[in-house]
Amino acid sequence: VQLQASGGGLVQAGGSLRLSCAASGLTISNSVMAWFRQAPGKERDFVAFVSVSASSTYYADSVKGRFTISRDNAKNTVYLQMSSLKPEDTAVYYCAARRTDYSGRIYYSAGEYNYWGQGTLVTVSS
Repeated sequence: VQLQASGGGLVQAGGSLRLSCAASGLTISNSVMAWFRQAPGKERDFVAFVSVSASSTYYADSVKGRFTISRDNAKNTVYLQMSSLKPEDTAVYYCAARRTDYSGRIYYSAGEYNYWGQGTLVTVSS
């Protein structure tokens, strides 16, 4: 299983980026997906979650209203559209997958995910 994250880069504060996470060896239509981020010297934090059908999404308070998570099961890819970026959004962003148990739960903890991408660095300059 491989999750390939891409789309990171350097952007000025107020700008936008779209991250992509393409899965191989895993059919994401059977998985809930999430994005996490880790800033230097800090723990890996939850950013956003999307259910299998995309009927449910959930966001960390720090990104609510600025970030949007989406998925294209046909392309086996999940996205994170980031707008109004701030310097404090600077981090390595990781996508994660968890095979669904169809419980409808929202999973916030990194330890609850089975598969991880390699991360893509987002740097927001002030």
